[in-house]
Amino acid sequence: MNQATLGRAITFEGAGLHTGVDVRMRIRPAEADRGIIFVRTDLAESPEIPVRLDYLIGTERETTLGRGEVTVHTVEHILSALGGLGIDNAIIDINGPEVPILDGSAAPFVEEIRKVGIKSLKSPRRIFRVREPVWLEDNDKQIIILPSTDFRVSYTIHYPESGIHSQFYSLSVTAESFEKELAGARTFCTKDEVEELRGAGLIKGGSLENAIVFDEKGVLPQCRLRYPDEPVRHKILDLIGDLMFLGCQVKGHVIVIRGGHALNVRMARKLDELKQKTVAHYHRSLSVTNEQLDIEAIKRILPHRYPFLLVDRILSIEPGKKIVGLKNVTGNEHFFQGHFPQYPIMPGVLLIEAMAQVGGVMLLSGSNMPGRLVFFMGLDNVKFRKPVVPGDQVIFEVEAVKIRSRTGLMRGEAYVEGTLVAEADLKFSIPEEG
Repeated sequence: MNQATLGRAITFEGAGLHTGVDVRMRIRPAEADRGIIFVRTDLAESPEIPVRLDYLIGTERETTLGRGEVTVHTVEHILSALGGLGIDNAIIDINGPEVPILDGSAAPFVEEIRKVGIKSLKSPRRIFRVREPVWLEDNDKQIIILPSTDFRVSYTIHYPESGIHSQFYSLSVTAESFEKELAGARTFCTKDEVEELRGAGLIKGGSLENAIVFDEKGVLPQCRLRYPDEPVRHKILDLIGDLMFLGCQVKGHVIVIRGGHALNVRMARKLDELKQKTVAHYHRSLSVTNEQLDIEAIKRILPHRYPFLLVDRILSIEPGKKIVGLKNVTGNEHFFQGHFPQYPIMPGVLLIEAMAQVGGVMLLSGSNMPGRLVFFMGLDNVKFRKPVVPGDQVIFEVEAVKIRSRTGLMRGEAYVEGTLVAEADLKFSIPEEG
């Protein structure tokens, strides 16, 4: 599936929920790989703030972006609308400090986006697949992500002292289900919270026109629910907006119990740490000054040849210090013919051999020793954590721990889509020539 943007620009006007400031916001199409970027058009030089975790500065009652002294508040609803509809790239011009709250949901954004259409771009969509359980806890709050072929959210909220009580909702999130089941869910609070927030100088733009208010008996008579479980659906809406800071689409089953913006963002940061171990991250994050080696360059350094050359590409290298290499695992590999052919798994010893070859490139590159041999002296702390199968791309990160003139120690780790699949300490020697 390819990346997408809006068909053409759309404009919104209204007050911010917390600041009460009237703003005009224009969302424009953007090219592939641009991501979502806010532009404060009311300030000198129109500073830009990309939707990235580096610029996320607040999650107390809403999600806030900041770059230096420039901020944009309450961005979660528009980000949820973009993410829910599968839009990866857009420029958001805004002439004030906060996104307009409109009716308190994502529905007005979705409606206008549908009117102008969604344009497919040529670049493939960035996807991060969760391959093993990831979880976080904060007292009685939990968020867990399990492997799944789609993006599913199961959410539980619990407000025992108010008329909201406990609610649970679960769905597979697609553009269609987002628009039908989530987009219209509005922000909510309890009657007690209204006074507390006003006392803190917040919700200056809040009203019963853009929020649902509950007391101990239930929803206030002036409010009419759009869904019987509207609060929990709005929590899922917020979650989708907060996960947009990851910069890619998540494939996994997200299970949340009593979550909120702070926990959502902590999970986004944890996923980002895993994402940095993926091929896509390395290809995007490396600058043109980083040295990369293709298979022919690797052959000029290592003496290995088919079928025992197990490194396809070097993605990043600091000679004598650290290296990142890539192995594409295909169903045509010679070892699959005899190693569990009914259930092909890459032999663990070959994973370690590939790791060692990557380390060998680090040791021999930038030296006067291309074509020399690097021999194992020993292996310690070897662990095989997950099977590697045809179709996987394995990232090897190898770092020098202790290097002497002819011997040393390296630490190697192998990752597939951010998941650690193997690790080892590699002791080596480089014999004298001749």
